[in-house]
Parts: sequence; structure tokens; C-alpha cells
Amino acid sequence: MATSAPRFRCLLASPQITSIPRTRSSQIYRSFATTTEPDTTKPARRSTTFSDTLNSGPSFSDFISTSEPPLTPSEAYEIRTAQVGPEGRKKTITRLPEWLKTPIPNGTNYKKIKNDLRGLNLHTVCEEARCPNISDCWGGSSKSAATATIMLMGDTCTRGCRFCSVKTSKAPPPLDPHEPENTAEALKRWGLGYVVLTSVDRDDLLDGGARHFAETIIKIKQKAPTILVEALTGDYAGDLEMVKVVALSGLDVYAHNIETTEALTPFVRDRRATFRQSLEVLRTAKEAKPDLITKTSMMLGLGETESGIWEALRALRESSVDVITFGQYMRPTKRHMPVHEYITPDTFEMWRQRALDMGFLYCASGPLVRSSYKAGEAFIENVLKKRNASKRDTAMAAAARDLAGVAKDA
Repeated sequence: MATSAPRFRCLLASPQITSIPRTRSSQIYRSFATTTEPDTTKPARRSTTFSDTLNSGPSFSDFISTSEPPLTPSEAYEIRTAQVGPEGRKKTITRLPEWLKTPIPNGTNYKKIKNDLRGLNLHTVCEEARCPNISDCWGGSSKSAATATIMLMGDTCTRGCRFCSVKTSKAPPPLDPHEPENTAEALKRWGLGYVVLTSVDRDDLLDGGARHFAETIIKIKQKAPTILVEALTGDYAGDLEMVKVVALSGLDVYAHNIETTEALTPFVRDRRATFRQSLEVLRTAKEAKPDLITKTSMMLGLGETESGIWEALRALRESSVDVITFGQYMRPTKRHMPVHEYITPDTFEMWRQRALDMGFLYCASGPLVRSSYKAGEAFIENVLKKRNASKRDTAMAAAARDLAGVAKDA
């Protein structure tokens, strides 16, 4: 070792050595101890670049309005091929139909809600599911009509539906015991008129998280009695007693999404979720509290048939569901189900009218509509107004009868 160490130092200082390969120290020593010429016995390692095409899906910029001419319905599947990179690799780019473009999120309400969420460690499905309506809902046409969709029980789900981008795990982190209080406090600060509470599925919990959900609703009503609360729940693995726990917690709207037609359910949703089980959830919530508004949502563009949609609507009405929404399915990443078809606005309008004709109290239907899209405005402007008008008519009729009785006695 006494003779090799000086040689090692001299070689490091030699002008012939311009760089040291990043490898193990023993390899460096052997290389320098034998020769200063480059080792040509091994092929040079090819340079690599990180590419995550598997997880690439519609990015936020895909939803931003541009000056490009809109696509006609027949051009909705147009694919452009562009030359990318020095080697001329080809990349296919699918243009979204113009009716799926939205403005950039902005506004005072939007920024305030986003900042408060970070400060209180709360999650929203608006962000987790990459919803393009986030600015529209968080801003609202007025502060009292703005809607935020809080996702309870963390951001990790125990199920793996083929359309959803929320991350999954068999053993998510434990529930945050402070979440009900923090959620209620945040909503009190914002002064919103309407809030949607949803949650990941927690099949790892004995009650599926139903009591945690109910506690959050109770605390919200205690801190902000005038706020309207919609609960978009899971199916609690078919435990209808847990459905009743949430339905009787003081909420105003009980929502549970069937997502698609019965025929497509096994291919779209997690195997633990079934179409008939979802119908039982909605029926049980209505039976537990008859004046409760029940609501569901369906995605179109998954390959459903017209007859399948009709059958789903009839089954929902038989279960006394009051509100339904239709929206376009958007593929979150390449690991998820592909879009079978981009449905035109005219078709969405057709299904909206059909749903109303079948007796649904309200229906929101459009390419960018999601289950909680402008839920506050929809509920306040359509459902409550109709109910209040009905109550006024009843009161006026009762008053008229009283007056007629007084006149008769006189």
C-alpha cells in the first residue's frame, strides 16, 4: 500500500484525467492503478430519460379554452400526429371537443378556499379527481351559492374503480379524529351556503366510516346552522344500518352514485360495488327520512346503451330518487378505462328532459357536469324554491278556508 498510494495521487493530478466515472470506489482504484486509458471492454451505457406515459391523462391545460377552431361532433375523435424530439419520434395527440374547455381557475373565493384547505389539512374531491369545474363551483355566482366538495377520511380509498383517479390501498392511514371539527371550522370561515361532503371508501373500518361522516355533519350544523349539507356517501358494503346513521345526522341531501348502467357496472366499478346494492342505499336513506332529498349521478361515454339508461332511470324512480345528474366520463390516466364516446351537448339535453318527464325533481346534464357540479345553485334555485312555493300554496289554501269559515259563522 505504501507504493500505490502516491501513484493514486499523481494520477488524480494528471492532466490526462478529465473526469472520474461515477462508480464504486474499488472500481475507481483498480482503474487508476492499472492504466490511464479509457476502459473499452464494456459498452457505453445509453443515456435514459424519465418518461411516465402510463400515468399521463388529460392534463389541466387540455381543459383550458384556446383560440383553436372548435371540433364538430364528427371530429371529436380526431387524432393529430406530431414529430417530437431530435430523433423525430411520433406522438399522438387527441384534441378534446370544444365543449369540454373551461376557464382558468381564479377569483377571491377560489383562492381563499384553497388556502384554508392547506392550513387545515383537508382534502377535496375537486382537486383529487382533477375536476375541470373547480373554479366555477368554488367561485359560484355568489358566495352563498359557491360549492366546495370536501373529501373526508383521507385521500386513500380501499377500492379500485376503473374510472377513478383517487389513490388506493388495502390499509389506508387511520382516521384523523380532528377532521370533523376542522371541517366544520373551515366551512364556518368560508360562509358558504352549501357544502358537499364525500369520502373515500373505507372497507377497512367496521362501520365503513359512517359514524365519522355523521359526526362531521353534526358539527357543521352546530357551527353553521344555516348551511345546507349534501352527503355523497359510499355503500358501506351494503350495511343499511350505517346508511341510516348518516341519513339521520341532520343533512339536507343524501347522494350516492350508481355511476353507470347495470350492465356496465361490473366493468366500471370495483367488484364490491353493485348496481342493486346502490339502489338499496338510496331507497333506505329515503325510508329513514322521507323528506330527505336523494340524489345520484351517471357518467355517459362509457359504452352504455340507450335502453340501459332507460332501465337505470326507471329503477331509480322506483327507489324514489329525487335528483339525477349526467356528465361526460373523462379518462384520468392511461391505466383507467378509455373514453368510448364523447357525448354531444344536444344528447345531454335530451336525457335531461327525459329525466324531468319521468318525474325527477331536478336534473343537471352536460359534458362538464359532475355529481356535485354547482350543487348549491341547483338545490337552492330549483329544489328549495319549488318546495317553498308548494308550502306557500298550502298555507294560502288553508288561510282561504279559515276566512271562508269565519265569513260563514258571521
